[in-house]
Amino acid sequence: MEQRTQNLIDECRRMEESCLYTSTTLFEWLKSLRRWRVFFIVTPIVLGGVATWPLLSKQDDYKWLTGVCALLAGMAPAIYKALDFDVNLNGIAQHAQGAKALQDRFRQAWRVTALGNFDDFKKEFDDLMARKDAARSSSLVAPERFFRKAQEKIDKGHYNFTVDERGSPASTALEPQKK
Repeated sequence: MEQRTQNLIDECRRMEESCLYTSTTLFEWLKSLRRWRVFFIVTPIVLGGVATWPLLSKQDDYKWLTGVCALLAGMAPAIYKALDFDVNLNGIAQHAQGAKALQDRFRQAWRVTALGNFDDFKKEFDDLMARKDAARSSSLVAPERFFRKAQEKIDKGHYNFTVDERGSPASTALEPQKK
């Protein structure tokens, strides 16, 4: 195999791995943000219900409880905003999906397109890099703890495919050559 083809295969594999980490990190962040959003939507509703419950609001011994519930119900949206949990969940979901799609396309490029003409492979790679650069332009940065969580999942093999683990001739045909 030509050295420039092998170099491009190696670069595709790096980009595939980068997209795997990016998409997994974003999906982990998205799951957490969705849980927090549910918490900050449901909690004020429940607290508001307790604060206005006639059984409690008419009892002198429970006025402090209803007051605290009303206070917390009113503060919850401000806390949600202050903690910066109101990021665009749809935007994060689209970026995660885009990174996952690029991961698949880079894998297909090094495993399939690389078997053909180098110029076609190079064009495919350049197109994918343009898409990756466009995806990076949003400067979306997930908190570090979600990257560590993604790393753990990947290291545990959550994203391994059994077809690749079988060691079929097709899965090892373009493996980097041992030096």
